Amino acid sequence: MAQKELLNQIDPNRIPEHVAIIMDGNGRWAKKQGFLRIFGHRQGVDTVRNVVETAAEMGVKYLTLYAFSTENWNRPKAEVNALMQLLVDSIKKETPRLMQNGIRLETIGNVEQLPAGCNKTLTETVEATRNNTRMTLILALSYSGRWDIIEAVRKIAMDAKKGLIDPESIGEADLNAALNTANYPNPDLLIRTSGEQRISNFLLWEIAYSEIHFTNVLWPEFSTDDFYKAILDYQGRERRFGKTGDQIKQVV
Repeated sequence: MAQKELLNQIDPNRIPEHVAIIMDGNGRWAKKQGFLRIFGHRQGVDTVRNVVETAAEMGVKYLTLYAFSTENWNRPKAEVNALMQLLVDSIKKETPRLMQNGIRLETIGNVEQLPAGCNKTLTETVEATRNNTRMTLILALSYSGRWDIIEAVRKIAMDAKKGLIDPESIGEADLNAALNTANYPNPDLLIRTSGEQRISNFLLWEIAYSEIHFTNVLWPEFSTDDFYKAILDYQGRERRFGKTGDQIKQVV
């Protein structure tokens, strides 16, 4: 199906406010080409640029990309070092495009673990783009859902210890407010590439009612058409949030 035909099928009034993506398959793509894994990560940066700009054009307000998990620190040191350098180079190169497209960059995760150079570059770009309002791009770096929940529980426990909160009154809103994602709505749509069908410790609390779209396409090959297909898949779902279909229709 031609790209224009796919786009014409999308309802512009039902674009997900927040899309989260597990970008998987860079290494396998590189191996298929006979290259080192880092070549796949470099190719994946081009996909990131295309998806970010496509999402902004469609009216997505928040786009969260799982860029580097806490578990990724266990990869070979040479690959980790190459990824950190690629992150710095990519952020520096893409900052002018973020400004041109009105996109704000933010991060979630234990970014203090990142090398000083990465932190410096990220901080500079976050500050430079802070007044952009078209879309917020959130990079999950040194991030895991379990880590974030544990950190949130610690914050709440400390507040309870100080007498700032009654343990008996603690509810979902308190945990929401203590998470790294406190300033963002929960994802409406989660996309995972490469054919894997698991969450991999990503936004565990936040995706409780997210629609999930799995695709066999490897991340470096994930195209605008593939993004459109994910949006169409999302728009074909009935989001009930625990209610019945009839209840949802009555509300509408």
